[in-house]
Amino acid sequence: MSRSRLSAVPVHVITGFLGAGKSSLIHHLLASKPAGERWAVVINEFGRVGIDQAMFEERADLVVEALPGGCLCCQQAVVLRASLVRLLRRQRPDRLIIEPSGLGHPAGLLDLLRGGGFADVLDIRGVVAVLDPRRLDDARAMAHETFRDQLRMADAVALTMTDLASARQMAAARHWLEGLWPPRRWVREAPYGRLPSEWVLAADPGVGETLASPVSHHHAEYRPSSLSREPRQGVPVFEQGHALGHASLGWRWHFRDRFDRHALESRLEALPAALRVKGVFHTDHGWWFYNRVSGVTESWPSVWRHDSRLEVLGEPASMPDAEHLEASVTACLASRR
Repeated sequence: MSRSRLSAVPVHVITGFLGAGKSSLIHHLLASKPAGERWAVVINEFGRVGIDQAMFEERADLVVEALPGGCLCCQQAVVLRASLVRLLRRQRPDRLIIEPSGLGHPAGLLDLLRGGGFADVLDIRGVVAVLDPRRLDDARAMAHETFRDQLRMADAVALTMTDLASARQMAAARHWLEGLWPPRRWVREAPYGRLPSEWVLAADPGVGETLASPVSHHHAEYRPSSLSREPRQGVPVFEQGHALGHASLGWRWHFRDRFDRHALESRLEALPAALRVKGVFHTDHGWWFYNRVSGVTESWPSVWRHDSRLEVLGEPASMPDAEHLEASVTACLASRR
């Protein structure tokens, strides 16, 4: 690291449970990047295909690195360390933003960032947790140790999905967060992921609790994703994963494969509402990003052009049959209709 001559690169960790809106907050945060600065974003996803990077437009002053298929705190610690060394040496960013997996425990990640080799290079500015207030009504989420620890370790909390949460749920979230000690540096609403950048960029460490990764969070050895395998036209590459009581199914289609957007959206909407569904697709109406959280769907034009991707996440018992889903989605290709 010494050859890079970098020192005190500001680092911001944006954590939060599955579907809380971490990528949306980062996307809006990037809009405030000062001209002349080069920023880097490292995105870790629980799923093995990697969808969230498609939200970010490639440009000279922004580097986006995706690490799908595990959590940065344990399964991919070695991969993350090597990726950070390479990124810092080659790209020399002025600021680094890290988005761990929604199922990732922050403790191991912070230990790595503060450990030997990075201590003089990285300046950890704090951990911001993104919270959907409706999650506090979900007994399964509240019983999830990682969900609670993400909030306990955070220096500050951004409340998202405010347009979907009731006044009671918003008040309950604030009340619950007020019970944490020491108090969070700030708790602010971030509708649609929008938050004044100075609240994040000026953050300082030292509020959230210092915790170790719980034994329950230690899981299977990391198995690399097959993102190096390129799909053939009409023949997608399939990935699946399972950890921490959740499962993921993912596919990638060739960039020339073009979907009938109406048929595709109808098929995805037919999936059980409890599943998290996200993807980016080349359609007969151009490239589109698709995102469904807690049964609520959003879609918008995407700048992504590499390949079409679909990721389905949920509890194992609620997951659809992979073969059937692959066949039904592939049947939505315009060439097959």
